[in-house]
Amino acid sequence: MTEPSIHANDRLRRTWRWVALAWLLVVLAVGWHQWRFWHASRIDSDVLALLPQQPGERELNDVTRRIADAGARQMVVLLGAADANGAKRAQAAFVGRLDELRKADPASVPFVETGAAQDWFARAQDFYASHRDRLLTAAQRETLAAASVDALAQQALAALYSPLGAPRLTAWRADPLALWPQWWQQRAASSGLSIGEDGLVQAEGRYWEAMQFETSASAFRLNGNPTIQGALDAASDAARAQVAGLRVVRAGVPLHAEAAAVHANFEINTIGWGSLAAVLLLVWLAFRSLRPILLVAASLLIGVAAALSVTALVFGKVHLLTLIFGASLVGVAEDYGIHWFASRQGGDADARWALLRHLLPGMCLALATSALAYLALGLAPFPGLRQMALFSVVGLTAAFLTAICWFPWLDGGTLRDSAFARRIGDSLRFFPRIDGSRKWRIAGMVVLAFVVVGLCRLRTDDDLRGLQSSPKPLIEQQVEAGRILGLPSPAQFFLVRGGDAEQVLQREEALVDRLRGLQDKGEIGGWCAISDWLPSRKRQDQNAALSARIESDVLAKVGAATGERLQRATFAAQPLDPADFLASPASLPVRQLWLGQLDGNVASVVMVNGLTKKTTATLAAQAAEIDGVRWVDRTADFSRLLGHYRKLMSGLLLVGVALVYLALHARYRRDAWRILLPTLVAAVLTLALLGWIGQPLQLFNVLALLLLLGTGVDYGIFLVEHDGDARAWMAVCVGAASTWLSFGLLGLSATPALRAFGLTLLFGIGAVWLLSPLFRPATSSHHPDSIAT
Repeated sequence: MTEPSIHANDRLRRTWRWVALAWLLVVLAVGWHQWRFWHASRIDSDVLALLPQQPGERELNDVTRRIADAGARQMVVLLGAADANGAKRAQAAFVGRLDELRKADPASVPFVETGAAQDWFARAQDFYASHRDRLLTAAQRETLAAASVDALAQQALAALYSPLGAPRLTAWRADPLALWPQWWQQRAASSGLSIGEDGLVQAEGRYWEAMQFETSASAFRLNGNPTIQGALDAASDAARAQVAGLRVVRAGVPLHAEAAAVHANFEINTIGWGSLAAVLLLVWLAFRSLRPILLVAASLLIGVAAALSVTALVFGKVHLLTLIFGASLVGVAEDYGIHWFASRQGGDADARWALLRHLLPGMCLALATSALAYLALGLAPFPGLRQMALFSVVGLTAAFLTAICWFPWLDGGTLRDSAFARRIGDSLRFFPRIDGSRKWRIAGMVVLAFVVVGLCRLRTDDDLRGLQSSPKPLIEQQVEAGRILGLPSPAQFFLVRGGDAEQVLQREEALVDRLRGLQDKGEIGGWCAISDWLPSRKRQDQNAALSARIESDVLAKVGAATGERLQRATFAAQPLDPADFLASPASLPVRQLWLGQLDGNVASVVMVNGLTKKTTATLAAQAAEIDGVRWVDRTADFSRLLGHYRKLMSGLLLVGVALVYLALHARYRRDAWRILLPTLVAAVLTLALLGWIGQPLQLFNVLALLLLLGTGVDYGIFLVEHDGDARAWMAVCVGAASTWLSFGLLGLSATPALRAFGLTLLFGIGAVWLLSPLFRPATSSHHPDSIAT
């Protein structure tokens, strides 16, 4: 070792002592934050956090969020029996079993019943009773306006004396024409429901008891225990024991959130701990020493902990997908530690400071390209992806700093060559270099044919519904509950705005009149509008005047026939008020539809069920004809946006290729193409493979290609930086294998977005790993200073 090199190493050692101490203080701060974070975990499982926010659509984003929040803790359980008595017995057994579980362990039933349908119906009747005269259906208004008083009087007289008359909700004198029961039946019919006199829903040949529950806390927990499902399963078993052939259907956001938590727990353990175990096993096989295992594991744990802390501090919460995606970071962050020990293997411990000087340029460039690729994720306006980008960059940087700051101090012993490492290093000589010979031209034509056919088979699919990750049985039950109860999709609705509540309600009524015609034609199943339950003041006054005139005349006719003097019942002088209605139990089915103040206007939502792709265009046309009404299809909006950003990120991928090439050219000049081309070929082969296996191209595949660009060039950098060095090839192989395993496990994720990431990188990393040695130069123009051993 020359004298200048010795002095340079001494200066580096003195400086590095302070660098290592500074990094120790940062790690201690991270450890303190981790202790606080896991004692008050702030994990976000909301799928909307993953989706892009549309420019200029803040209002719609706010509306969507309000609708989602309204049902965030709501669940519904339907018990379907062959007869009404069976449904009631099943409900008693179901609730009884929940009470038993709650008494034994309150934490085992983390939800409470908010009331059965019959209980709500009685409270709603009490609220509406004094305003009955202001509640008329469209058909009733037409009938009262057109029918003769004599005919109506005969109808009322027959109802008075007939023991088998139509069902009544009040005394005869308070509703001589039995208008109120018809109004209630119309509320159910407008949503596609059929409700009997006993208050049970009648659908699909069964009587259904509907129970609504509300969770006491977030259903998302990372302990992996399906607490809600366990309680509902036990109660369902008790109900089935009482009623043979009982059908139990469950629906609600908490069920999906808990299922997501169970999957998250499994995937974090599988991907995270599986990746860690694979990495440590590879390190052991390569180095046959406990010291590399402990130091590499420390760099990984510090990297993940620092990433989690910084993400939580910046965003306030850490998204579930960030945790799962971050678990795969283990397969990338270990590259720096492995590269250090591969270069140290077989060398003298005293040469580690010279080794640090030798490795720093290449390792810094590798970190920079990987960080740029991960940061490219943050260019898309996805809060979840921006979290992933920050998490990954911080994690890689922390693992890198741990390796370069501490390893020279902590790795003071000797590190012998292992047979495993020698065999991997020697395998480099079996990889030929690509040249212009005939066999390579033939191979190129075969690959080209494979790529062309695969790319021709490749299709794009930006449908948001393809990202659904809930278990299939849960989705099927959600659909069934929606069909039975006439529940509309919360992602497709009419947004109604006006200067005040009265204008909003009048515009809703105009819209509902049009929807009624579509329902009669069978184009929609029904709708859910607050104006059906709270008519506008104008319509209330019209209804009250019409019913007062007709009913007074009818009572006079009936009184003349019976010889009695009949007085019409008195009703409230003032119409129903929006504030009183929203505060009452009667508003429970539609309360979430009233948005109140929204950007200086008053707004509400009208939802529609039984939609088809064909009818959405009709609904949009209907909305365009009414002032202040807009048709909103968030599923289609987000799908179009996913397609837009897929194209945008594809363009940015090409820009990234150009930038990476410029960065490589600044150091490697004429050999820069040898580093970049294997990654580009691997990316094209990956797209062709996706086409061959029928996997559609989505935004998340493109984002994975960005990561491939950052990680793939690392292998080329190490091979060109240390040309012909078997230790560098061994480091590439161990690092690539661990990365390949990590993202291969990510391909097993139940979350479609993460699975797309995993499959793309599984193919891409494998391809670039095999292609990189084929493009290595015959001789290197980058001869680093020799390292004394």
